Amino acid sequence: EVQLEESGGASVHAGDSLRLSCTISGSFEDTHCLGWFRQAPGQQREGVAAIASTGRTTYSDSMRGRFTISQDSAKNTLYLQMNSLKPEDTGMYYCAAGWGATGCLAGDWRYNFWGQGTQVTVSS
Repeated sequence: EVQLEESGGASVHAGDSLRLSCTISGSFEDTHCLGWFRQAPGQQREGVAAIASTGRTTYSDSMRGRFTISQDSAKNTLYLQMNSLKPEDTGMYYCAAGWGATGCLAGDWRYNFWGQGTQVTVSS
């Protein structure tokens, strides 16, 4: 069982930056993906960024260059640094953990454990 808890969401203006954190606890498979997803009101959840246990990172095309995923293994924490935020980045952001280290952004269906989410609101 894995537990995840997000924090760092806030209301900001376009062009601002935010860093989201996800504290992770529990038992992990050696090969895994850790990912960030977001869901805007009335829309499906979409992948934002992911990092595999191999260290490989994957980004959604619309976030590449603005968002950076990283982890601090010593602190069991996953981060999402978001720069140059846009109003369309508004949504609930979730972190998730899934077993296996391939296809980390293939879809939310490949993740086994989820946090409760943290809200990010970007105003123009």
